[in-house]
Amino acid sequence: MMQTQVKNRPKFLDLREIRLPLPGIVSILHRISGGGLFLFLPFLIYLFDLSLTSPETFATYKAIVGHWFVKLILFGLLWAYLHHFCAGVRFLLLDLHKGIELEPARQSARVVLMVSLALTVILGVWLW
Repeated sequence: MMQTQVKNRPKFLDLREIRLPLPGIVSILHRISGGGLFLFLPFLIYLFDLSLTSPETFATYKAIVGHWFVKLILFGLLWAYLHHFCAGVRFLLLDLHKGIELEPARQSARVVLMVSLALTVILGVWLW
């Protein structure tokens, strides 16, 4: 008589206990940054329109962008753009089978995080 092996599968996943590796975190942040950029695109287009239409609307643009909360949002969008760009380059290289082994994949994920954060700080301070 043949016995089947019973697999003990979890009945629920506790998301607080799941530990993603660094490349997984970079991948999720890539998706989140892309979604954030997409959702804030109308706001950015509105600001761009205000900055170009007339001197009066440019004054409105300066008043809006001068607010600390808007600066914080724009700083977050700057990070989202830079992270999305850097991670996109990483994923293109992975599609070309460059750095797909475990250690190079971890290293490239680390580089993406460091470069995107460093560029965000540098450009954010320069633009602030």
